[in-house]
Amino acid sequence: MGSAEALHDLQKEQTDQTRDRSAPVNPLAPDEGRRVSLEEYWEKWYENPYPDIDVSYEWNNGILEAKPLANAPQIELGFWFLFLLGQYLYSRDIAQLINLETGFVLTMEDVTEPSGIRKAVRKPDIGIILNSNPVPWGRVDQRSFAGVCDGVVEFISDSTQVEVRRDTQEKRRDYALAGVQEYYILDPTGEHMHFFQLTPDRQYEEIQPDVAGVIRSQLLPGFQFRHSDLYELTALEQLALDDVYQGFVLPKYQESVTARQQAEQRAESEATARQQAEQRAETEATARQQAEQRAGAEATARQQAERRIEAETAARQQAEERLRSLEAELARLRRRSS
Repeated sequence: MGSAEALHDLQKEQTDQTRDRSAPVNPLAPDEGRRVSLEEYWEKWYENPYPDIDVSYEWNNGILEAKPLANAPQIELGFWFLFLLGQYLYSRDIAQLINLETGFVLTMEDVTEPSGIRKAVRKPDIGIILNSNPVPWGRVDQRSFAGVCDGVVEFISDSTQVEVRRDTQEKRRDYALAGVQEYYILDPTGEHMHFFQLTPDRQYEEIQPDVAGVIRSQLLPGFQFRHSDLYELTALEQLALDDVYQGFVLPKYQESVTARQQAEQRAESEATARQQAEQRAETEATARQQAEQRAGAEATARQQAERRIEAETAARQQAEERLRSLEAELARLRRRSS
């Protein structure tokens, strides 16, 4: 059966079902709004029920709700944040993640319900399950989580106001009532970007960034991010060298950068030491040359002094000889005159 025929049959079957609203049929999710029991949901609707249509349904108090498709900026931001979370959990093994198609049950008090209890099955874009969660997660046969996620991240669905209201109001209310400790809404436009933490009376309050624009999780100690980076989608290599993220982003890359910097510093120190040694050798050579020049000058001066002494000695000897000659001549003349 082709996809068109399958869709036609599903739409025909849908007309026989009781729907909770009179909205037009969504061809990408033809059974949105169908009333089904929780047992029927797990049996038929939890996983994709169509052979030719890629759709995922959540269950909200008896009503099927299709998970809307994200656009490119939402997907890009979602993957960036998911990788950031993954880096944190790689460095601190304190939680596990579920995402996209994995659901968990919300059980909430609701006085408008005859039983006083309302239930829903949500498939968060990212679910955080602490290792301390009383319900275990991680077996290969688990296709849904039987407990309540400790944290939830949703990528804003904004194709319609119904979708926006579901993420920003309905899920915010239900996640809080069910005990989800932190609820983040990611929106690349910033219009619906929110980061909530649970108060003791099961209400959400906004997590306020510090003066540097850094948001810090109470659920995941040490997990923090700068608000502006959510819009810039700063490269992880750049985050790894940022003080805000150095505690968990790309530790191996940080080690390699540190090792390279240390090697460069050692090479620079060695080059400086070699340059200083060359300068010392040059200084010593200059000093030696100057000493040799001084020694040469002193030797020349000594030779000149010796020659002066020799000349003076010769002159004195000549003067003494002339004096002796004169004295001898004078004596001779005296003898003749007598």
